[in-house]
Amino acid sequence: MATRSNPAAPSTPNYTIPFLIVTALFCIFGFLTNLNSNLSPKLEQIFHLSHAWSNLVTSSWFFAYLIFAVPSAKVIEKVGYKKTMVISLFVMVAGALLFVPAAGAVSFPFFLAASFILATGVCGLQTAANPYVSILGPEHSAPARLTMAQAFNSLGTAVAPLVVGAFILSDPGKLQDQAAVAHTVVRPYILIAIALLVLGFLVMAMHLPAITATREFRPAKGGDPLLERSIWTYRHTVLAMVGIFLYVGLEVSLFANAIKFFEAQGISNNDTAALLASFYPLAMMIGRFAGTFVMKVVKAERLLVILGLFGIALLFVGMSASGQLAIWCLILCGLANSIMYPTIFALGIAELGPMTSKGSGVITIGNVGGAVMPPLFGLVADLTHTYRFSFLLPIVGYLFIVYYGFAGYKPRRGAAA
Repeated sequence: MATRSNPAAPSTPNYTIPFLIVTALFCIFGFLTNLNSNLSPKLEQIFHLSHAWSNLVTSSWFFAYLIFAVPSAKVIEKVGYKKTMVISLFVMVAGALLFVPAAGAVSFPFFLAASFILATGVCGLQTAANPYVSILGPEHSAPARLTMAQAFNSLGTAVAPLVVGAFILSDPGKLQDQAAVAHTVVRPYILIAIALLVLGFLVMAMHLPAITATREFRPAKGGDPLLERSIWTYRHTVLAMVGIFLYVGLEVSLFANAIKFFEAQGISNNDTAALLASFYPLAMMIGRFAGTFVMKVVKAERLLVILGLFGIALLFVGMSASGQLAIWCLILCGLANSIMYPTIFALGIAELGPMTSKGSGVITIGNVGGAVMPPLFGLVADLTHTYRFSFLLPIVGYLFIVYYGFAGYKPRRGAAA
């Protein structure tokens, strides 16, 4: 009798190794996203651009999510999660290599194209990796798993500025020739391309299990009644897309303008301002590791509400304060933001079953907020000659996230109205 209890084990497989492999991918696309964002000052230096024009490199990155998120979900349906990750890594290799001719031609549009193609691969990788981590285990613990994976995304984000500072943002006084300045990006992106290529082949060779252990996560087949309902009728999924749009927009807006805001608060040394700015993603990483354990005793949606209110309080204080208090209010927004992306994402794909990959595609579209909100943030700052009123945009984002944690996350059963 005792020996017959063991066969139950295969029904609850150990997903530790697949989880670790995919978590490493989170670190990669966190690193690349922030590396791309930190190219702005380099492009200003190369092409003598204004702040608005140099920030187009960030816009080109996040617009890839608007165009390719849903197609990426269709690729997952056709070939599965693992093959989609591998394809995405190879697309990223192509994008990284395009920075080499872009630097050789000293062409700003070429840089934007390279950024867009690299982001296309990252978009596919995220569209596959986020739901894959969520469904590697029980649905109730999905937010905690995704938060842990996103903690390593923050680790990659925190490392990127160090790489930029060491290898890309060279002293303009040492490199007077425009082509020589542009060439400083070549070596880092060649090394990135090589690393991505190796990683692509490693993932191809590794065993990443297809999620077929439960009916909920199997790909839908023709004639499945669930396919008769459009993914856009799932209210909690669409609201999650809006939440991700606002979240990514506010996160990127605060981080992209942190150094300038710190300088406005009296930090005259650029290195000191940059070091303080690095505390923002560091706070996010700490919050995500901590959040993984806090979610064992506090429901994910409730923690989302608490941190949303915390972010609102921080920004209101930051608007009225100055100096060190204002600086630390912005830095601590990283802690407020920590669990928001993975939690909104995991709640947004809850109870989608065979529609999970489609839901992932829809929610991933929300990343385009990183292209839309930062220019608006900067525009308000330009018009008012202060960053204080710009904080109203992230406050609106936090308010929506609080609403989503209160009620918006709840799936509505049956056909949507």
